[in-house]
Amino acid sequence: MTDQAPAIISTDSPFATDVFVKRHPALIERILGAWPLDPEQQRALRALADENVDGVMEPLPADAPGADQWQAWGRAYYGKPWTAAPFLWAESFFYRRLLGAVGYFDDGLWQGVDIFAPFKQAELAGEVVAAEVGALDHIAELAEDDRGQALLLSSLWGNRADLGFQITAGRGSETSGLVADDSDQLWKLLQSARGGSVAIVADNAGSEMIADLVLIDHLITSGTLGEVVLYVKPAPYYVSDATIRDVGDCLRRLLAADGAARGVGERLRGAAADGRLRVWTDAFFCAPFDFTAMPDNLRAQFASVSATILKGDLNYRRLVGDRWWDPTVPFGEVTSYFPGPVAALRTLKSDVVVGLEPGTLATLGDSGTAWRTAGTHALIQAS
Repeated sequence: MTDQAPAIISTDSPFATDVFVKRHPALIERILGAWPLDPEQQRALRALADENVDGVMEPLPADAPGADQWQAWGRAYYGKPWTAAPFLWAESFFYRRLLGAVGYFDDGLWQGVDIFAPFKQAELAGEVVAAEVGALDHIAELAEDDRGQALLLSSLWGNRADLGFQITAGRGSETSGLVADDSDQLWKLLQSARGGSVAIVADNAGSEMIADLVLIDHLITSGTLGEVVLYVKPAPYYVSDATIRDVGDCLRRLLAADGAARGVGERLRGAAADGRLRVWTDAFFCAPFDFTAMPDNLRAQFASVSATILKGDLNYRRLVGDRWWDPTVPFGEVTSYFPGPVAALRTLKSDVVVGLEPGTLATLGDSGTAWRTAGTHALIQAS
């Protein structure tokens, strides 16, 4: 990565502040309305919402799982307003506190319960996924290259289904195009790895995971790849982020469909059975740091594959660093530390962005829209 990295985006940026004072309290209200939570759980959640808006950051209880580690990580921020912490760090800690408030990590009834599951399941049973599944019959009729590109774009724009984003923004308007498009370079990268192994770091469950699985099926079935390692979160995170349970739910949704979708599900189940599709995770995916801090074991895994594709806004922030980059700084420059070829598929929902052409940046700046954060623009970048 460049030696002249700019300032880290803090939680006092306008967009980040909006996340903490509006989106997080709204999320907590949705959780309160979705579960039979006891008085202690409700008090803990409402206290967290109030703390996010105008309180100071409190550490985990001393007896909480992982408390010593989080105490070391956040020593500089506890007892200060949430706006004093880096945005990426503070968001991660918010979700750790949220899960802790309902007892996710404790012995008892709520251990391991995904409190975001009702929102994910509603999306999976909804009209958007039904239309997505039905459209596979038509996509199957396309030529291989056209089908691959259509599925790549579906996987990219599937990020619009991010449930956390919907809480305060709604589903949003029609997309208005790519701010960077390295799709040709990405396909060349995949073809050069033909028959090899590629890692895909997933983002959201629901509609996006359906699209990801269909793309994975195409890459394996076409012979482009011999193996895909799909990385998911080890615990519920950022509302809609995918866990192994979500992968299973999406696979069952495909298997329950008719036509091409069912065929996709059957082939994926077979690919998992013979090792061509592996699902994996790492505790680091819920850590409050960017990928420059990844542990050696994860670095070795990414180094062992022909390429790594990172999905979504959060993974992009962690890949390039959640900083106030000059948007024209090259993508390859800020990701040069990564242990192998890397690509990003991302719908823009936060401030950070790199790799734009000066003309594109000027046009976006003149548009008068919140193009960085509205979820109406996307990018495909590859080093």
